[in-house]
Amino acid sequence: MSVESAGQGPWPGPEPGPGPGSEPGPLCPEHGQALRWFCCSEQRPVCAACAGLGGRCRGHRIRRAEERAEELRNKIVDQCERLQLQSATITKYVADVLPGKNQRAVSTASAARELVIQRLGLVRSLCESEEQRLLEQVHGEEERAHQSILTQRVHWAEALQKLDTIRTSLVDMLTHLDDLQLIQKEPEIFERTEEAEGILDPKESEKLNFNEKCTRSPLLTQLWATAVLGSLSGTEDVRINERTVSPFLQLSDDQRTLTFNAKKSKTCADGPERFDHWPNALATTSFQAGLHAWMVNVENSCAYKVGVALGQLPRKGSGSDSRLGYNAFSWVFSRYDREFRFSHDGQHEPLALLRCPAQLGVLLDLQAQELLFYEPASGTVLHTHHASFPGPLFPVFAVADQTISIIR
Repeated sequence: MSVESAGQGPWPGPEPGPGPGSEPGPLCPEHGQALRWFCCSEQRPVCAACAGLGGRCRGHRIRRAEERAEELRNKIVDQCERLQLQSATITKYVADVLPGKNQRAVSTASAARELVIQRLGLVRSLCESEEQRLLEQVHGEEERAHQSILTQRVHWAEALQKLDTIRTSLVDMLTHLDDLQLIQKEPEIFERTEEAEGILDPKESEKLNFNEKCTRSPLLTQLWATAVLGSLSGTEDVRINERTVSPFLQLSDDQRTLTFNAKKSKTCADGPERFDHWPNALATTSFQAGLHAWMVNVENSCAYKVGVALGQLPRKGSGSDSRLGYNAFSWVFSRYDREFRFSHDGQHEPLALLRCPAQLGVLLDLQAQELLFYEPASGTVLHTHHASFPGPLFPVFAVADQTISIIR
């Protein structure tokens, strides 16, 4: 009759005595026989008599003790391999990621510090205290990021030490314990394995990054915009590229004024650069670095858009891909009657303005990756947008009512 697992494998027969020169192992206290079998139901070594038809483990799932020990050895080998891989992952994280995080935090803090100093230099007499406050925040944020990185180093060093201790203990069991000793250590093996599994792998955390928002100050932004746009010498000589002007627009001789015409011009030659449906136009030059500002007179128009766009902005058709603010290529401030909003990639943010601006200032700071719209008459910052601009940006314009003009 062959059974094991309540009927698999042969029933254990009488055990032969120990051979000449062999060391007898632990014996069954009930039958005095060698413990060469393992009862899976009671999770303990048993002798052949215990596992036999008249034994206390009759009907239980019985395995040879050496098979059970081999299974545990395989589990230990697998666990040791996993621990080795986990240790390698953590070691690589500590060696490769954390130093880079620290360096980026330091460099980003340095860039932020330069940004603060650059802006406050324009209005230093009015905001010495603001400069000091912001520099302290940058320093505090840098210290916080640095401290977080140091804390991570300590945490993962402890984790590595604990994993090494667990692995050493498991390897020691694997190499120094016989079958029965190994089986008796199974609870400890399980406990150590569970302890190792509780050590999670490193994951990305914003706490390890420098938070650039610490340099943002409404006071600083307003004073900075006023200082830049308060003097016409600080603005760019922006001209409109005639080859891009929509046939619904008329461009002045000085290339600074756009006038809307509801009737499409028949004399306007088509070309690959020209917008053929939406009343748009691009400037002649683009900006890819530094600080740039320009002013637009919008007092005569109730429907316009002013902002920046990438050169890849599509020019043809009536779809959203060539409509300013409805695609990933353009960032614009717009007015439709009494409604104002900022638009990019089909996302529209309503802006609550107390009055319609007669002039609109645009500041593009590519070092800080910031686009700002400003009303010079009231000294009001209408909207600020931070983004990672993917390439050179052209001033862009659209008008669907009367005229708008670039001020020089």
